[in-house]
Amino acid sequence: MVWSIIQNEPMRISRRTFLGGAAALAAQPKRTNILLLLADNWAWPHASCYGDPVIKTPTFDKLAKEGLLFTHSFAPNPSCSPSRSLLLTGQEAHRLGAAASLYGNMSSEVPTYTNLLEKNGYLVGFSDKGWGPGSPEKAGWPHNPAGSTYKDFDAFLKARSTGQPFCFWFGSHDPHVPWNRGQQKKAAMNPASVKVPAHLPNRKEVRDDILNYYCEVQNFDEECGKILEALALKGELNNTLVVMTSDNGWQIPRGLGNCYDLGVRTPLAIRHPGLLKAGEVREDYVSIGDLAPTFLQAAGLPIPAGMTAQSLLGKQRRTEMFLERERHANVRKGDLSYPVRGIRTKDYLYLRNFEPDRWPAGDPEFYWAVGPYGDVDDSPSKQALMKDKQQPYFDLCLGKRPAEELYVLKSDPDQVKNVASNPQFAKVKADLAARVQKWMVATKDPRATNPHTDFWDRAPYSGAKFKGAPPAN
Repeated sequence: MVWSIIQNEPMRISRRTFLGGAAALAAQPKRTNILLLLADNWAWPHASCYGDPVIKTPTFDKLAKEGLLFTHSFAPNPSCSPSRSLLLTGQEAHRLGAAASLYGNMSSEVPTYTNLLEKNGYLVGFSDKGWGPGSPEKAGWPHNPAGSTYKDFDAFLKARSTGQPFCFWFGSHDPHVPWNRGQQKKAAMNPASVKVPAHLPNRKEVRDDILNYYCEVQNFDEECGKILEALALKGELNNTLVVMTSDNGWQIPRGLGNCYDLGVRTPLAIRHPGLLKAGEVREDYVSIGDLAPTFLQAAGLPIPAGMTAQSLLGKQRRTEMFLERERHANVRKGDLSYPVRGIRTKDYLYLRNFEPDRWPAGDPEFYWAVGPYGDVDDSPSKQALMKDKQQPYFDLCLGKRPAEELYVLKSDPDQVKNVASNPQFAKVKADLAARVQKWMVATKDPRATNPHTDFWDRAPYSGAKFKGAPPAN
């Protein structure tokens, strides 16, 4: 790759200057550019630098080597447009009204890092998938909240004025289902080396499903490499804060739309030689929402008081991550949500399911979108579960769940053995539940005072009604 060998480009901002604060950054003659490389449903740990034995991600690996690699990065709301709303605003999804649900609109009055950068002289734009799915125009947006639309990164750079700082969002459509792009890459992959998570049967069709997903992750990695080549050839690589990550986990059953690790935990690497120490690995807990204040701080701009996330360039470190979800696809009769709040720590995952009588994966019968169990996108793995109803996999992926779930991560990293009813963990469960409630109150979550509010049940859903095909999420 061209970008990998251009290492002598002079740094525009020294680490000493950055440590002087936002005012010093703003005073620099050349302001920091921002490049977001965003996958569509790419889960941790599916990158070679995380130890996956099958997948090859040279672009991501090089960014991690030359920058900062995070091992506990999360998209705390495992649904596409809510996650992207969190990214743009730096606020918990439940603070954004209808935007906490898929196909729910985000108010144009909420500050976003894109608008703030644009108002301060940045050229802001995106290509492919920006914020969505939803209808930004219905919420008063003049264009997609991610910025103005461009055909690609080259077209965006051509629109840039000389010396103008930029903020570009590349939103890939990979690795979104159906996983049918780049399948020629499977020839170099060993199906026997695929790690099948414990909630799925270790069968040929499941391993093949995962390989198809891996192909699209590698497509995304290649796309990002080409963008970085173009940036290096422009002489802008070392003056650009490059972020490569994902909006959610993967679309395998019990992944996207769920608050288990494979739904919320995502890869994340960041590179800027003037701001970050190369080769550092951080194990603290970070959120996709932290990117909004990070981008503003890198640009030398103040962070709005309403942003509850924290900049990754600061000294604060979390040891826990709070999780949530509301309505994903519209797949329950009566337009019902499946509300969850929870907390992930080093040792435990605790989830509170507010409406355990509802189907977490969607009604068994088709209601509005996707098909039976419609919160799980269609795939050979899902079809195998519905056909055979093999236990315990069927119940883990498609069955109902109790009001509380608790998983001991040291002995159960795949989060399949719920110990919430075990008296041995009563004290742990009570402590985690109290921490979740405290967070809900502090962040003004409507469910803190009204656990069974029907606000998100009534929120408009702008997605089309169809049957049998995957949703545009």
